[in-house]
Amino acid sequence: MAGKLQSSSHPPSKAKAKAVAKAKAVAKAKAIAPDVPARIGQTPETDLRGLPDVFGRLVEDHDRHRALLAMIEATDGPSDERHALFEELVRELKSHAAAEEQALWSTVLRNPQTTEFARHAVAEHKDIDKMLDDLAARDMGKPKWMERFADLKEEYLHHIREEEQEQFTESAAILSDADRRHMRSVFERRKKEEKASAALTPKLKIKSIA
Repeated sequence: MAGKLQSSSHPPSKAKAKAVAKAKAVAKAKAIAPDVPARIGQTPETDLRGLPDVFGRLVEDHDRHRALLAMIEATDGPSDERHALFEELVRELKSHAAAEEQALWSTVLRNPQTTEFARHAVAEHKDIDKMLDDLAARDMGKPKWMERFADLKEEYLHHIREEEQEQFTESAAILSDADRRHMRSVFERRKKEEKASAALTPKLKIKSIA
């Protein structure tokens, strides 16, 4: 009986750590615009959420970004809330991508087993960056802005789902626990530095005509 209770008591603690990490991430997004709902719904399941290493930290950021995307979608017109949330999203995504590349992908790129995963992730960072710049150059009060924002949201959610389900798990297999803990400290430092200098850089995509 005792053994049965012990085995059934372990999963909830892991589930609790995941829930706490997710709630913490959403709360950070909500702090930008407390009155805007953050309905992120179900997120892809991952055992990396809540871990005290670089992957747990990256997934925490992803959940924060999911909340920001949902909140922007819930705003109406060129409101102060939409402006504030979009500016925060831009600063978050740009600084997160730069710090992730420096803390994780710079190492993973050097391993033949994971080189392609790293290259793919970095290439998508550049595409998302261009979409952010394009949105920053447009009038967010127009319906077309929300259409382009929906494209960004779809692209980014696909990107982080791919990272969590494939690229991170493959990368985790070649890294030691010490590597992963060290990468978290590098990520924390670089993210703070990158976010301090991140800014909106309005630039229309050349192929855009409207």
